[in-house]
Amino acid sequence: MSSFNLGNIQLSNKSDFVLIGGVNVLESRDFAYDAASYYKEVCNKLKIPLIFKASYDKANRSSFDSFRGPGIIKGMEILNEIKQKLCIPIVSDVHNINEAEIASEVCDVIQIPAFLARQTDLVEAIAKTRRIVNIKKPQFLSPYQVKNIIDKFRHFGNNKLLICERGTNFGYDNLVVDMLGFGVIKKSCYDLPVFFDVTHSLQCREINSSVSQGRREQSLDLAKAAISLKIAGLFLESHPEPNKALCDGPSALPIKQLEPFLSQIKQIDSVVKKQSDLVIN
Repeated sequence: MSSFNLGNIQLSNKSDFVLIGGVNVLESRDFAYDAASYYKEVCNKLKIPLIFKASYDKANRSSFDSFRGPGIIKGMEILNEIKQKLCIPIVSDVHNINEAEIASEVCDVIQIPAFLARQTDLVEAIAKTRRIVNIKKPQFLSPYQVKNIIDKFRHFGNNKLLICERGTNFGYDNLVVDMLGFGVIKKSCYDLPVFFDVTHSLQCREINSSVSQGRREQSLDLAKAAISLKIAGLFLESHPEPNKALCDGPSALPIKQLEPFLSQIKQIDSVVKKQSDLVIN
C-alpha cells in the first residue's frame, strides 16, 4: 500500500506534502492547546494538511532528571481535548506495549520511536491497533535495513505505514542526513510515504553533556533539501520560547517563524511535485 488516506488527508510521496507538526512534549494543557491552535491557523492559511504531534511521555531521555511529561492518562485527556475541539488528527509516540491500545483510542497515528523500531513485541502491539504507524528510522540502521522493520509490521497485519528519516549516527554524538537514502527507502520499502524529521536530525551533543544540543539555525536548509526529493511530508517541532523548552529546545523552531518556514517549503514542494520523474541510467 504505497499511499492511503487519513480522513481527507492523502499520504503519498506524489501528493502535496503533509505536516506532522507540533511540540516535543506536553508541558501543560494550555501550552499544547495554544500550540495546536496556532499550527492549525498557519496550516489552514497555507492549505497544508496537518497532523498534530505531542508526546505524553518522553521515556527515552538521556538523563534521569529530564522532564518526561504528564503520562498516558493525563496526556490522552489533553490530546483528546485538542482533537475534539480543534478537529485535527493526533500523533503521539508509544514506548510500552501496555500503552499501545490506550493510545490508539485517541491517536490517529501512533509513532514508534527510533530506538525501539526493532523491538518485536512493541511492533506487534502497535501494529495490532490497526492505526497508521509513523516509524522513526533508527539512527543506527542503513536505508536498506528499514525494509526489515516494514516487513515485520506487515507480518502483524498492518500496511498503513509511514517511514520517517531522522538522521544517521556519524561517529560519536553527531547526526548527518544522507539525502541519497530517501530514494533507497522509497525504492526498497514499497514506495511507502516517507517523511523527514527536521527537528531531531538537528540534534548533537557536547562532550560530557547529559542533554542534547541542536542546530536550529540550519533547520530550513535541511527541510528544503529533503522536500525537494518528492517525499510525503515533514515532521517538525516548535516552541514559543525554545531556550526555555523542557525538552529538545535547541532543535525546536521558534513557533512564530512557522508560517514563513512552511511557506518556503510549500513553494518548493509545489514545484517538484509538478515535475515528471527523470530516470537516469
